[in-house]
Amino acid sequence: MARKPRGRLLERAKTDDSLRTERKNIDAARKGDRASAERDADGVVDHARAVADAVLSAARLKADHESRRPRRPAKAGAVVGERARADRAVRGERATADVALRSDRKDRADALDALLVHERAVTDAYLLTERARSDDAVAYRDDFLGMVAHDVRNLLNGVVLSLELLRPGDDEPDPHVCAAATRIRRYVARMNRLIGDLVDVTSIDAGKLAVELVEGDAAALVAEATETFQPAALEKGVSLSAEVPAGPLLAVFDHDRKLQVLANLIANAIKFTPPGGKISVRVEAGRGMLRFCISDTGVGIPAPMLEAIFERFWQVGANDRRGQGLGLYISKCIVEAHRGRIWAECKAGKGSQVYFTLPVPSSRRRGSRAGGAARDKARPARRGKGKADRRRT
Repeated sequence: MARKPRGRLLERAKTDDSLRTERKNIDAARKGDRASAERDADGVVDHARAVADAVLSAARLKADHESRRPRRPAKAGAVVGERARADRAVRGERATADVALRSDRKDRADALDALLVHERAVTDAYLLTERARSDDAVAYRDDFLGMVAHDVRNLLNGVVLSLELLRPGDDEPDPHVCAAATRIRRYVARMNRLIGDLVDVTSIDAGKLAVELVEGDAAALVAEATETFQPAALEKGVSLSAEVPAGPLLAVFDHDRKLQVLANLIANAIKFTPPGGKISVRVEAGRGMLRFCISDTGVGIPAPMLEAIFERFWQVGANDRRGQGLGLYISKCIVEAHRGRIWAECKAGKGSQVYFTLPVPSSRRRGSRAGGAARDKARPARRGKGKADRRRT
C-alpha cells in the first residue's frame, strides 16, 4: 500500500477528532436526556404516591369521624397497630418497586451502551476499510495520471517538432498556414499547462510537491515574469508594469516554482481584465520577508470570495470555462511550501490586490537591505494601457 502523505494524515486526524467529539457530545446529550426522563418518571411516581397517601389519610380520618361510639383504649390501640403494619407493608412494597425500577433502568442503560459500542466498532471498521480502499484508488490514480501525462507530453512535443519541420523555405509563407501554426502552438501551450496543473495537484495531494531552494534575486524574478507576459498583455490591450528596486533582493526560493506562482497570478489578471485595464506587479522588502503584489484597477473581488478563490476547482460561475480553477490553488500550495502566505484584498472602486510573502533568512536580510538601498525609488519595467475589471479563478 502506498505511503499516505502528511496532508491526508492531517485531514484524517481532523476527521477522527471530529468523530470523537461528536460521539462525546452524543453521549453527554443521551445521558442528559436519560437523566431528565428518569427525573420526570420519578416525579410522576412520587406524585401518584403522594396522592395515594393523601387519599388513605382522608379515608382514615373519615372512618374515625363516622365512628360515633367512643372506642375502648384496647380497640383503638389495635386499629393504630394495624394501620402501622399496613404503612410498613406499603413502604416495603414501594422500596422493592424502587429497587426493581433502578435495576431495570441500569440494565437498559447497559444494554444501550453495549449496543453503541458495537455499532461504533462496526462504523470504525467500515471507515478503516474505506480509507484503505481510498488509498489504493488514489495510488492507482496517481500512477495512471503520471504515465498518461508523460505520454501526452511526448505527443505534444512531437506536434511542436512537426510544426517546426513544416516551416516553408525561402518562399513567402502562407498567412493562413502561419495563423494555423500559431493557433496550434497556443493550443499545445494550453494543454501543457493543464497537464502541469493536474500533475501538480496530484503531487500536492500525495505530499510530493517538489521544491528546490536556492539563492536567487526576487527583483529579477518579477522582471522576468512581467517580461514574459508582455506580449499577451499587449495583445489584449492591457497595461502590464513591474515595480522593482534598483538593486537585487536576495532570498532562498525555488526559481521555477515562484515563477509559476507569478505566471498564474499575472495570467489570471490578464484573463479577467478587459481591454484598457491596468495591472501592476511589484516586490518589496519587509521585516524578515519579501512581499509580492499583483494589483489591478478593476471592480475587485466580492468580500465573501476573498478566501474561496484559493480553493481547488473554484470558478467565477457555474458556466465559466476560462480555466480549471487550479491556478490559485496551486499557487497557494507553492507559497505555503516556501513557508509564506497568500491572500487577496479588495476595496470598492479601487481594484483588487493579491499578495504573497517569501520569508528571508536572517543571514540574507542584510545583503538584501544593502542591495536594495534605492528601493524607495522603484522603477517601472514596462507599461501598456488600461483599466482592470476582474474576478479570479
